[in-house]
Amino acid sequence: MGGSSLQALDTGYAALNAVLPGDGWPQGALVEVLQAQAGQHEWGLVAPALAGLQAAAPGQLLVLTGAPGQPFGPALGARQIDMFRLLCVQSTRGDAPALLWATREALQCADVVAVLAWLPDVRSAHLRRLQIAAHAHNKLLFVFRTPRAQLESSPASLRLLLEGVNQEGGNLRVHVFKRHGPPLSAPLLLDTRPARLTALLTASRERARLKREEAVPLFYRQMSMRCWTALHTSITTEPGAGLLDEADAQRAVASMALGFTPRVALLDEAVLMDVTGSLRLFGGLARLMQQLECRLLDFFSVKSAR
Repeated sequence: MGGSSLQALDTGYAALNAVLPGDGWPQGALVEVLQAQAGQHEWGLVAPALAGLQAAAPGQLLVLTGAPGQPFGPALGARQIDMFRLLCVQSTRGDAPALLWATREALQCADVVAVLAWLPDVRSAHLRRLQIAAHAHNKLLFVFRTPRAQLESSPASLRLLLEGVNQEGGNLRVHVFKRHGPPLSAPLLLDTRPARLTALLTASRERARLKREEAVPLFYRQMSMRCWTALHTSITTEPGAGLLDEADAQRAVASMALGFTPRVALLDEAVLMDVTGSLRLFGGLARLMQQLECRLLDFFSVKSAR
């Protein structure tokens, strides 16, 4: 049952293929998948391979034993899985031996191309029998269990732990903690959502982004840019007024500018104002400049009257 002699089946995910021996799911071997909640992540992981098997083997069946719920046809159809070639086997609650028997019988059936079994409490000895049957009949076998099984011994040649995430680059984190060779040092991030759903979510995020941008003025969108205004003090006093020299006029304008923004700097004969944070308070750049101009005119008019 060496992993090197097993045929590999494309997983549908290049990043996952790259870390699996043989570049895919091992055909004729047991693949054990652990997850906290049954029915949440497994279909996204295995659906591409199952769809490929159905396309390559028309007329053969996929068998599910002990599935946590009735498969939802439209969702599986979106993943290119033919529901008419899907056989679900259930048992009365707690009848684990019946599910084990059905799983083993399905592996021995010539008309079955793959078996998916939800066996949360299965023992290692029973898993070994399933592994032998999968190898003898060259069947793809997935057994789904809970994370507590990670510390138990298992004959599976490949063991994975699934963790759902909500990230830009994917929705499923896959820990490969047992394979032929060293364990994978870091988990993989896969996007297992159907292509149509991914496109829909991308379009929805883009619409939300555009809506946010339309509601915000241009100068707030360009957060990497700052809005500076320069006041040249030589044009704020009338020639020959003689009331304030150039340095005093510059300091007076700077003092007035501090009423509009705390970010004021003197540069040569000019007063520089960073008004980025003041635009919303004063109703925009044009209104801010109007108020500043009025205050400057009032200030120098008073100086001239004296």
